[in-house]
Amino acid sequence: MQIFDSNALIHCIQDAVREELEKALKEIKLQDPVHSQKEKLLTKKEMADELGVSLVTLTDWMKKGLPYLRLHKRIYFRREEVLNAMSKKSRTAR
Repeated sequence: MQIFDSNALIHCIQDAVREELEKALKEIKLQDPVHSQKEKLLTKKEMADELGVSLVTLTDWMKKGLPYLRLHKRIYFRREEVLNAMSKKSRTAR
């Protein structure tokens, strides 16, 4: 004799885990909002605007080694990674 419906139990556990994960993520974001902003991926347009250069210049820098990510057909940048690479490049150019 089965007291619990196994599918109902599975859904109950999934819902409980989902709720706890959502709570944990909210807490993490509240504790460190600056870190979440740093990790945001920027598009080519956003990165060019942030650096104050044209898209053509940014593309040229990518060919010369500026770090970027390709996800499917789109290109993204991690702000901190780009700024670190640029600061290293400017130190070696001196």
